[in-house]
Amino acid sequence: MCTHRPSCPAADAPAASAAHVVAAHPEQGWNLLCDGTVVFDDTGELLPDGRVVAPRRAPAGRLVMAA
Repeated sequence: MCTHRPSCPAADAPAASAAHVVAAHPEQGWNLLCDGTVVFDDTGELLPDGRVVAPRRAPAGRLVMAA
């Protein structure tokens, strides 16, 4: 799916987050990356092979509240 040079890393590569957005849908809360991964606003992912990556949430003790 990636047509630019140099090619983006595969979805399962350590540097997969370097893939470029090829279709942005902020109104629906997701983006399609050139490696075939669908990335959701909540940080969850759907990989090209159908595997799901759960959202990465910060522990409650680390959240900062605005006054």
